[in-house]
Amino acid sequence: MKKVNRRDLVEAVALECHLSRREARKALDVAFNLIEKCILEGEDVNITNFGVFVPKTRQARDGTHPKNHKRIVIKEAKTVSFRLSKALKAKMN
Repeated sequence: MKKVNRRDLVEAVALECHLSRREARKALDVAFNLIEKCILEGEDVNITNFGVFVPKTRQARDGTHPKNHKRIVIKEAKTVSFRLSKALKAKMN
C-alpha cells in the first residue's frame, strides 16, 4: 500500500487546480496551519465528506512501569482523534 506524503498532495493540487507547485504548496500550508490552529484552540475541525478532527484530553491514570513493574502515574495528555464521515466510510466498505 502506497503512502501519500506532502509532496504527493502538492503535486495533485497543482495538477487538479492548474497551479504551480509553489502556489499549491502555499495553499496546502495555509489549510494545514488553519487546521492546526483550530485544534490547538480546542475546536473541532469538520471537513465535509471527509471527516472530523476532534481534540481530546486523556485523563491522568495509574499504570505500571514495563521494566521494573512499579506503579506509576501517567499524566494527563492532549491528543486528536479522527472520525470518518459517513460518505467516506460508505465508500471504503
